[in-house]
Amino acid sequence: MRSFDTTRDLSPSSSSCCSRFWSSALRAKRLVTPAEKAARDNSTRDLSRRLGLLDLVLIGIGASIGSGIFVITGTVARDTGPGVIISFILAGASCVINALCYAELASQFPAVVGGAYLYTYTAFNELTAFLVFGQLMLDYHIGAASIARSLANYVATIIELFPVFKDNIPKWIGHGEDIGGVLSINLLAPVLLVSLTLILCRGVGESSALNSFMTVTKVLIVIVVILAGAFEVDVSNWSPFAPNGIKSIFTGATIVFFAYVGFDAVANSAEESKNPQRDLPIGIIGSLVVCIALYIGVCLVITGMVPYKFLGEDAPLAEAFTSKGLKYVSILISIGAVAGLTTTLLVGLYVQSRLYLGLGRDGLLPSIFAKVDSKCHTPIYSQVWVGIVACVLAGLLNVHALSNVLSVGTLTSYSVVSACVIALRWKDKMASQVSSSARQEGVLCLIAVAFCGFGAGLFFRYDASHLFLILAIVVATAASAALCFRQVYADAIGFSCPGVPIVPVICIFFNMFLFAQLHHEAWVRFVFLSAVMVGVYALYGQYHADPSAQENAVYFRAPEEESEFSFQ
Repeated sequence: MRSFDTTRDLSPSSSSCCSRFWSSALRAKRLVTPAEKAARDNSTRDLSRRLGLLDLVLIGIGASIGSGIFVITGTVARDTGPGVIISFILAGASCVINALCYAELASQFPAVVGGAYLYTYTAFNELTAFLVFGQLMLDYHIGAASIARSLANYVATIIELFPVFKDNIPKWIGHGEDIGGVLSINLLAPVLLVSLTLILCRGVGESSALNSFMTVTKVLIVIVVILAGAFEVDVSNWSPFAPNGIKSIFTGATIVFFAYVGFDAVANSAEESKNPQRDLPIGIIGSLVVCIALYIGVCLVITGMVPYKFLGEDAPLAEAFTSKGLKYVSILISIGAVAGLTTTLLVGLYVQSRLYLGLGRDGLLPSIFAKVDSKCHTPIYSQVWVGIVACVLAGLLNVHALSNVLSVGTLTSYSVVSACVIALRWKDKMASQVSSSARQEGVLCLIAVAFCGFGAGLFFRYDASHLFLILAIVVATAASAALCFRQVYADAIGFSCPGVPIVPVICIFFNMFLFAQLHHEAWVRFVFLSAVMVGVYALYGQYHADPSAQENAVYFRAPEEESEFSFQ
């Protein structure tokens, strides 16, 4: 009897805890107008607005084009044939429509850092935003460490070109000395990371100057490679165009999609852009268009120079030029790879610190991450923390072995950002025309599209009957129709993503289709990390978060009278 009474006594407490958790998890960040933000701005805590349009475009290119442009183009071409050109076009088109979604939100939230996390916090709720942050941040941490080790390997290889250093540099200095299956010592990678972290702490102007110089260098090298290779092209090598069938082209597109990832870094520069509402959308889309053009140019050259069957595995582009007697181009490719890896790493570290800054401001992480240095106008504590994590991972662990679990955060954030475009169009009409039940129906439709995209990806991956694939598409189409005809949408101020809700729905479907192509370890990582982040939120985040903090989201709404007129 005593045990029964104890259970009754604990039940209200348990119910209260659950109630508090859900009330906290489901709250969203309040939208404020630019005037409200300006009225209570505290300049001592602001980042420095020093980035112009060209800086933003170069940040996007710097984040997207690393050494992969000299490698992945050839490795995928070995399996796809000259049809890899179509693979890059398809993947580029998919990234463009994702970029359109990012561009609209960057235009509507031009004054605050946070990117996908901020958009999710405002459009949906606190817990979903925290989960998106967790998935993204693991990708960034592992990616930064992996890139640092690759950069250290390239730098060590270049140093060994000098006779005095040839065969005299221990592996643990730059190439990595494996100790068992997990530990791998690399001294040069942390040194490079510390150097870049110090530059980032100095200020956005200094880091932007370095990124601009290195990005221009690698773009010029890519252009030289394309021009030099164009004179060695034999058009007969482009036939047959798709030797392994159409499916290989689509499979290639799912692989090369990740070569374009990085344009979203521009959205995290919102608080440091001189004219964010105008420049952010142009920077996002402009950088992506440049990357697409460069990738397609390299594909045309490499598949035209050498028959696809004879492309090398490790350095296909460099080997293609060497086989034509153009060794100097191979040297340029190595220099371009170093420049590419440097900018990718620099921008990656920069974006991570701004995400930590956003969560520190909102209370989901300790307030130390929200501190901005009054002299350098940079989030030094966040930047140093990001550098420490990368140094530990790059210096001690074989992070390349974790490549199977990457890209989860990217696809998750892209899908959620696309959903945010739709949900925030509802937000504008919430008070007058969108009921709570209609919003819930819309959210369920978005979830249905996501699951259909994942299911279609699984059916494609495991060669299931075409009937299952068609069924997934039909259900997704029905959900899309419900979003089109059963919801009311407002116009966007500034840049507007065309075809809402169809374009964002296509993004969600294709991103989840790609999610199904990832290694099964990536799926396990998604579930496990989500559970961990929920635990962290339950123990810390829900008690310290403040969605009505001073640095609220500044959202540019369509004027109410104009919005109502457009729907009459």
